[in-house]
Amino acid sequence: MSRVGKMPVAVPKGVDVAITADQIVVKGSNGTLTRPLNALVTVKSEDGKLMLAPANDSAAANAMSGTMRALIANMVGGVSKGFEKKLSLVGVGFRAQAAGQKLTLQIGFSHPVVKDMPEGVKVATPTQTEIVISGADRQAVGQAAAEVRAFRPPEPYKGKGIRYTGERVVLKETKKK
Repeated sequence: MSRVGKMPVAVPKGVDVAITADQIVVKGSNGTLTRPLNALVTVKSEDGKLMLAPANDSAAANAMSGTMRALIANMVGGVSKGFEKKLSLVGVGFRAQAAGQKLTLQIGFSHPVVKDMPEGVKVATPTQTEIVISGADRQAVGQAAAEVRAFRPPEPYKGKGIRYTGERVVLKETKKK
């Protein structure tokens, strides 16, 4: 059996989990998340913990039990604590400004780039060169951060662009005569 799938998911106080035949609904202080259940995995709630087990002895069911356990753990963590990704802008004149659900970037193009955030994802700019993307759904937060970074990924010679905070960019040496 999957090592990850064997571990129970602890449900903290303030988080409600509803399991039906075809989906799981997790409600908490940061919102509500819903995910369809896989037929290869059985989910049971026992005294504040969620237990997952493969429905049969196939390798696919074994693998899916670990996957579903990780997804459900991310849902529980998201509605209780939330997730966030931090991005930083590196470059002269690069600026970001958040207004509601819109992020406006001035990143060296002739026009400002405007990105609408998906539902359930919040964006903030503590400074002009920092972007904080947060929300309850880990996948949506990561995807929004990846889409923002894709507008201007760090280039390999000077390192200018949008990068994750703490990301290490390896710079290339310039061409010699």
